[in-house]
Amino acid sequence: MIGPMLARVLIIGALALAACSAAAPAATPVPGAPAEAQSRVIPLAAPLNTPLAEISGLAWHGDDLILLPQYPDRYGGLFALRRQSILDALDGRAEGPLRPRLVPLDEDGTPYRVGGYEGYESIAFIGDQMFLTLETHRGLPGLGAMLGYIVAGQIAPDGSAASLSAMTRMEIPAQAGLDNTTDEAMTIVDGRLVTFYEANGAAVNPRPVAHVFEPGPARLSVAASMTMTALEYRLTDATPAGPDGRFWVINYFFPGDRDKLKPAADPIAARFGAGATHAACPQVERLVELRAAAGRIERTDTPPVQLTLLSCATARNWEGLAELPGRGFLLATDQHPETILAFVAGAVR
Repeated sequence: MIGPMLARVLIIGALALAACSAAAPAATPVPGAPAEAQSRVIPLAAPLNTPLAEISGLAWHGDDLILLPQYPDRYGGLFALRRQSILDALDGRAEGPLRPRLVPLDEDGTPYRVGGYEGYESIAFIGDQMFLTLETHRGLPGLGAMLGYIVAGQIAPDGSAASLSAMTRMEIPAQAGLDNTTDEAMTIVDGRLVTFYEANGAAVNPRPVAHVFEPGPARLSVAASMTMTALEYRLTDATPAGPDGRFWVINYFFPGDRDKLKPAADPIAARFGAGATHAACPQVERLVELRAAAGRIERTDTPPVQLTLLSCATARNWEGLAELPGRGFLLATDQHPETILAFVAGAVR
């Protein structure tokens, strides 16, 4: 989550004015630079064709891609797209925008029980069990301490409805005194839930950890924590881990967050280089592969997937990520610059 809507608009506007003379960088080959990946937009029909949808997470439940709005109560629930409809759109067998199906969600009053509710941030499934993280603040918005939660629920086997159990919620402490920053992403490793703080850069979070939860039949329990390698910028969503513990995360930097995140030298860019548009622009839009092993989260030797940027003045706030097996990745934005569902080809399981 970037912050309150007004603050976002003011920051985006200031950035746009400062960079109004910056033309879209040419994605031309640079000797020795890594190739960047093009993102292909998959048009969405109402009600997800508006920035107010604020998609915060993606996850597969069977053959349904579940899209998590930051505020499900705006629509009465979650949304689903059938896997085949996505494939048909990508392969030219369908015309027009994809029409999402509403999955009614009973929140069990969760937003009113936690106090300082700022919306849901990530979603994951283990069978028909459903897990969400959400963000709250203590005190005035923008001034109070932050606190995250994880809460469990169920989704019908056919995806027709979902529900949360507010009594299962567990607190996730924030790891740095940063506004609008809690555990933003979640993966599944060996049947356990692993949540990630949004800011894991060396200057703001010198000893980052991932929180681990054990899902039970009626409640969650704290299993452990895992030490984590530093990762500059923001970590905003994650895919489930494979049998080898490997998974992908969104690693995103909006230049308006420079003072907040205090990014240090980026070891990933230093090792693998910057693609053509990343070398020309201040923002970062990439996927990074991590691995969970021996109680630690570490980067792998796999090069990052750098997305071809739209322009130096337009940063896409990617907050949803899912693998499309055999094809690549699906990504979704939270509000800025608009609601986008996109496909990126890549080597995935």
